[in-house]
Amino acid sequence: MTARRLMFQGTGSDVGKSLIVAGLCRLLTSRGLAVRPFKPQNMSNNAAVTEDGGEIGRAQALQARAARVAPSVDMNPVLLKPQSDVGSQIVVQGRVFGNARAREYQSRKAELMPYVLNSFARIRAQCDIVLVEGAGSASEVNLRANDIANMGFARAADAPVVLIGDIDRGGVIASLCGTQAVIDPEDGKLIVGFIVNKMRGDPTLFATGMTFVAERTGWAPLGLVPHFRDAHRLPAEDVVGLGAGPAPVPDTAGRRVRIVVPVLPHIANFDDLDPLRLELGVDLVLLRNGAALPVDTDLIILPGSKATIADLAALRACGWDADIIAYARRGGRVLGLCGGYQMLGQSIADPQGIEGPPGSADGLGLLEVSTDLTGDKSLVAVKGHTVTDNVAVTGYEMHMGRTTGAGAERPLLRLDDGRPDGAVSVDGRIAGAYLHGFFAGDAQRAAWLARLGAPKSSLAYEELVEQTLDALAAHLAEHLDIDKLLSLAR
Repeated sequence: MTARRLMFQGTGSDVGKSLIVAGLCRLLTSRGLAVRPFKPQNMSNNAAVTEDGGEIGRAQALQARAARVAPSVDMNPVLLKPQSDVGSQIVVQGRVFGNARAREYQSRKAELMPYVLNSFARIRAQCDIVLVEGAGSASEVNLRANDIANMGFARAADAPVVLIGDIDRGGVIASLCGTQAVIDPEDGKLIVGFIVNKMRGDPTLFATGMTFVAERTGWAPLGLVPHFRDAHRLPAEDVVGLGAGPAPVPDTAGRRVRIVVPVLPHIANFDDLDPLRLELGVDLVLLRNGAALPVDTDLIILPGSKATIADLAALRACGWDADIIAYARRGGRVLGLCGGYQMLGQSIADPQGIEGPPGSADGLGLLEVSTDLTGDKSLVAVKGHTVTDNVAVTGYEMHMGRTTGAGAERPLLRLDDGRPDGAVSVDGRIAGAYLHGFFAGDAQRAAWLARLGAPKSSLAYEELVEQTLDALAAHLAEHLDIDKLLSLAR
């Protein structure tokens, strides 16, 4: 089968492209179409493991879920994982391809386009329609040469483009019309319609705005979409969305436990925190910019990191290392996930410079383990149980390195394939493991919260995500001209 395609680009970052594509994936799938998401190039340290043994951006994994299909490396053939302010690891079709600084990457994009088009061809062969998501802004003419993420891909794939603008940030008319004014006229011919997203208040007040943009550009007005208030229930891909959404209402049946997470520069796979953020009995505190550790902390979680040694240095620069060690000595509980697990050990060595300059660093010394960042990257979905209480756990591994030591002889987890994972301190209060997705399982999360004295959880997390995708689809069906949108696909 040869699928139709339709691409969604934005006037800027965070205008809602990922969310709209996810909602349309669920909506069109529910209408009986075979749908696949596709994003030529993504930049995120929040990644997901695919069934074919690779990694893609978390947004494409959510979109695949919305389309009720397994995620594939072909849905996001180029993934950039920032390791510094100016450089990233390049993942191509699910596997590490190399590293590049920002300027160097611009010159390498041309060699990546064949991989992108190869993956796109495979995705098209599987479905009725491909919904393609662009990256950043369509009007970044300074990055147009060799572009594989926006208009460069649209031209190569002959994909019609729908442009999305965000009215909530202001200036949406200028953003939409300005995009047409600055891009190459041949690129502009590919834009066939526009959507105005995140409307708050009375939509009739923008009716003339929709008409103005349509008349000025010649693009079809496809809808004015009100702000989707339940968006915070879905995994955020970008760290700017971490902690977004209304605070949960306190549960009057018991006290709320306080779980504290230091937010470090290269935080990765932070959707591990989403189920906790949605718990009514949890106050999830995100420490930023050296803020003080709350005195009534019940649990500290050190999350994953794309550059563990660099983030450990940042943690020390904030003074959080002393706070965490003192808290642990007072009998506090600390959990490290992946990179956070490595930080809890006695040392971390990166002799080959996999995550940054070659070197090593002392860890926090709270677990009797040490890590060497060598060997192949582990990318695999796993199941198992916690050793102390035999509660089931599911998730995925996504890490470099090997962690060994006396502490590993007291593993936190036993995986179904027989492997141990992680380590636990002698007193049981400090623990770590490589597993991501640790708290997504209701039973495992409930066991941890009960241990902390939280009220009994009533959250069915995976069910809530499904309900939210259905609600998002219904929201878009009400406010977008879906038939017109489908007619624009080719």
